[in-house]
Amino acid sequence: MFKKILIANRGEIACRVIKTARRMGIATVAIHSDADRSALHVRMADEAVHIGPAPANQSYIVIDRVMQAIRDTGAEAVHPGYGFLSENPRFAEALAAEGVAFIGPPVGAIEAMGDKITSKKLAAEAGVSTVPGHMGLIEDADEAARIAAGIGYPVMIKASAGGGGKGMRIAWNDDEAREGFQSSKNEAASSFGDDRIFIEKFVTQPRHIEIQVLADGHGNCIYLGERECSIQRRNQKVIEEAPSPFLDPETRARMGEQAVALAQAVGYTSAGTVEFIVDGDRNFYFLEMNTRLQVEHPVTELITGVDLVEQMIRVAAGEKLALGQDDVTLTGWAIESRLYAEDPYRGFLPSTGRLTRYRPPAETAAGPMVASGKWVGQDDGASPVGEDAAIRNDTGVFEGGEISIYYDPMIAKLCTWAPDRAQAIEAMRVALDAFEIEGIGHNLPFLSAVMDHPRFVSGEITTAFIAEEYPDGFAGVTPDETARRRIAAAVAAMARVGEIRRARISGRMDNHERTVGDDWVVSIAGALLPVTIAADRDGATVRFEDGTTHRVASDWRPGQPLARLDVDGAPLILKVGKITGGYRVRSRGADLDVRVYTPRQAELLAHMPEKSDADTSRMLLCPMPGLVVRLHVGEGDEVQQGQALCTIEAMKMENILRAERRGTVARINAAEGDSLAVDAVILEFE
Repeated sequence: MFKKILIANRGEIACRVIKTARRMGIATVAIHSDADRSALHVRMADEAVHIGPAPANQSYIVIDRVMQAIRDTGAEAVHPGYGFLSENPRFAEALAAEGVAFIGPPVGAIEAMGDKITSKKLAAEAGVSTVPGHMGLIEDADEAARIAAGIGYPVMIKASAGGGGKGMRIAWNDDEAREGFQSSKNEAASSFGDDRIFIEKFVTQPRHIEIQVLADGHGNCIYLGERECSIQRRNQKVIEEAPSPFLDPETRARMGEQAVALAQAVGYTSAGTVEFIVDGDRNFYFLEMNTRLQVEHPVTELITGVDLVEQMIRVAAGEKLALGQDDVTLTGWAIESRLYAEDPYRGFLPSTGRLTRYRPPAETAAGPMVASGKWVGQDDGASPVGEDAAIRNDTGVFEGGEISIYYDPMIAKLCTWAPDRAQAIEAMRVALDAFEIEGIGHNLPFLSAVMDHPRFVSGEITTAFIAEEYPDGFAGVTPDETARRRIAAAVAAMARVGEIRRARISGRMDNHERTVGDDWVVSIAGALLPVTIAADRDGATVRFEDGTTHRVASDWRPGQPLARLDVDGAPLILKVGKITGGYRVRSRGADLDVRVYTPRQAELLAHMPEKSDADTSRMLLCPMPGLVVRLHVGEGDEVQQGQALCTIEAMKMENILRAERRGTVARINAAEGDSLAVDAVILEFE
């Protein structure tokens, strides 16, 4: 077995590999750029080597610099994680030339399956059902439009060397095909150093289901069930689960057998994933094979008890698989929510900055991963989800750390396991409620909203779920009447606790607490709700005007950002921030300003003028921190609704900003190459 391995990656996946290596008694080496000098993976590793400036194309994907780090530290093997150099055959060849083991598949398999054009041809030759498309190289945008029209719209334009949703566009007509081709080509060149593009038929109403395979160098290959990855945004997976709520045992077996056959056909070893698109009749079509560890691998580990990173290391060391296909069992249900530094209220645009607060829920152990002795989380305290469920949080950040513009915006992968799907969803709801993140925009509210969405709960999902259910973007959740009443009662009781504290500090309070009244008015979601609070040592009873009551109990104290309450015997977790006259409250995807007034204050409130927002209708504002890649217009130009005005690159994704209506450009305040902050004025209209 290896004594020292280098992780040629960063962030949460580097931390994940370090955890398993540490359990196996293997020393680890981290590499880092200027931006990652204080990163979590650097802190966790036994050694760390600086390899260059912040941009990945000057550090993490520069093979010579990584190779020098290997030589300097004497690492015997390299785990590439995912992204960066994980599917780069030149990197694997460089390692082989140095006599260093690559913890991944052989170069031939990477070349055959890592290239999406080649992999589709090989899959077709092997008899695997594939999606119709054009696998040849495409010279320019006009040729892309002709090919797309021949296949039949809609089509998917994809980078041959792509992954992670980068370099992918859906086109519904010739204009979108031309534009999508160029954007995909640019993103592919920037992210992968390979701008080749192919086009395939886009299957409407599909499910994205993938099979995890594991193979050694002795002819053994197995599959470890499937993962449902249909909740996607811009082709980027957001929520994954294992197993799929859609597959039956027969379809699972057929998909698994095809995945194994394809892996064996290319001499595959290590962990890999064969991705399929599945229609409503459970017909499945090969999409691609990822010759690396997948981001969503934890859900497979949680239901099988197999540590995939450990297996990759053992296979690379020449060991045989210790389990056969008959040894693989799927137990319980696991769900993964990807927490991203992106603002769901601004079209999920990337967000950067400092994590002023980062408090994930306590990791707790349960299920097959624990029974196998391969748990890679931590037991950090009392479980917020009960003894029969587990929480695992794979992360590469910490409180006080920075989310950089240079890399993927992922903050963490929050996973839950439970005996069945309903319990796993409920555990995820609680875990998301208890996850505290401040300082940057993040998608926690959206993830919470999905967990409560009837369509997700039913399992009737497709890759179009987000586009269909949130066609105008995400504007938060509006709680129903019952939920609003529970929150109003909880905040009223909390406000009373705060008022008692203020009265005591000011000296207005006698021993009997007589100076704090019982009658209050709660302002929530545009409604004023008069309430009466009757408090005792065990909590408070909040009575509304119609006579209904809610019993509230909690040990919350003013200043605590997380309130764990009991309302009528049911738990309620609120993220709490103080605002004038009340609290900003976030729960289950809802973001509410809840204020508590005295009856007299509520009476006077009707006479208060409302503050109007500043008029920015004649400005194009930068919606995210990013780099100006291209200005499509000049001063004095007349523009039409929908016309491209500016292209902004953020976290390696290109975003085209368009005119909302007709107008004339009066002034341009930015130049190509400028780095802009959120809401910076790019240009102004007459």
